[in-house]
Amino acid sequence: MSGASRKVGLVTGAGSGIGRATALAFARTGTAVAVLDIDESAAAETTDMIREGGGEALTVAVDIADERSVRAAVERTITALGGLDVAVNNAGMASHHRRLDRMTLDEFERVVRVNLAGTFLCMKYELPLLKSGGAIVNIASNGGLYAIATAPAYVAAKHGIVGLTKVAAVDYAPDNIRVNAVCPGPTRTPGFDEVAAGTDMITRQAASTPLGRLATADEVAAAAVWLCSDAASYITGIALSIDGGRRA
Repeated sequence: MSGASRKVGLVTGAGSGIGRATALAFARTGTAVAVLDIDESAAAETTDMIREGGGEALTVAVDIADERSVRAAVERTITALGGLDVAVNNAGMASHHRRLDRMTLDEFERVVRVNLAGTFLCMKYELPLLKSGGAIVNIASNGGLYAIATAPAYVAAKHGIVGLTKVAAVDYAPDNIRVNAVCPGPTRTPGFDEVAAGTDMITRQAASTPLGRLATADEVAAAAVWLCSDAASYITGIALSIDGGRRA
């Protein structure tokens, strides 16, 4: 895809898991993709995968918790790829197995800084540069919709992302920019599998899901790409649960 029909997308945390699946899914639509990750070598692997498939991609190292890093990454995307049409803010960090009274303030602030403030910083520098008709999808979590036991900082941050998404959707609707959130339930990614190794976590999570299995990264990515597409042109301000029926 080239010329006037070519779109430019940005995906954070695109070195693995949902972020990588999203970058690859955008590339399959003909979108030129800026592949952002704190791990530059992992981002480069995603970029290579896109290029091997005939797509256009750019590797950009970024620490979403650092404002200067985020600003530089977005500016590099614009300079190298010529604009910005869509962005998926996926990067974040997990934090579990802590009751609130056992969590230090430093740990709480670090989780909120990366997940919530990091999403804020990405949006701060993406929104002014998005073209009219552009879209942002923030990857939150089902933990942004209800409680997850022993994950107070994570749940607080993900609820914050959902709220931030709704406010931005209202504020930027007059600019013809849509902002939505995706809230995945447990998803099979390398990171999830690493945490679950040696436990029955996957079996237990599947048993509590009406569809009887966990989501795949590709399934979450498909929803994010769809929300950025013209097919979702009248959808803004939602928090889309992708959980195999768990909330039902």
